[in-house]
Amino acid sequence: MSVTQETPVRAPRPGAEVLAEPMRSRWSPAVFATDVPVGDDELAGMLTAAAWAPSTGNTQPWAYVVTRAGTAAYDAVIASLSNGNSGWVPTAPVVIVAAALVGEWEGRKGMGDYALYDLGQSVAHLTLQAQAVGLHTHQFAGFDHEAAAAALGIPEAYRPMVGIAVGRLGGDEHVARATEGDVARHTKDRTRRGASEVGYDGVWGTPFPG
Repeated sequence: MSVTQETPVRAPRPGAEVLAEPMRSRWSPAVFATDVPVGDDELAGMLTAAAWAPSTGNTQPWAYVVTRAGTAAYDAVIASLSNGNSGWVPTAPVVIVAAALVGEWEGRKGMGDYALYDLGQSVAHLTLQAQAVGLHTHQFAGFDHEAAAAALGIPEAYRPMVGIAVGRLGGDEHVARATEGDVARHTKDRTRRGASEVGYDGVWGTPFPG
């Protein structure tokens, strides 16, 4: 099965023409170019974008552990993957584990549940920066969080929340490492509920026009 797609096919549709870049072109591939590395400068830019996300009281309750293919840290994350993620995640040359500060660490502490909210905003910034410089990301929750935290030395004050596969878009030559289901997910159309389905005008139940 071919995974090669023209860029316009991957753009969100229908009705997403109002989105600005890089939101419009952002998507979550399931086939990465395993043999194409991601540069340290690119990763540093992504982490800088993550650091500049808004947070409750500027607490910045996030931390990221970057792992690269061919290292023990990367292998430990791969070993912790759920069955559903074990096929496609290893096609990415970089996997990042993102954690929220839910306790106290070196005099810093998050603001309860808001730390989880803040981490989500930070990850969103990271993914958009990646997209802007020609990289792709795919977030996933299916991994043994405790095992990954132990292998990566993440303190107990931090809660691992999500893994982020990072790399360049894979082509037909990279399909061998992905399952048939992953390839199907990689090539399917992108759809979302519309603004009138997720937003209400003034009172719950009154759809926002548009």
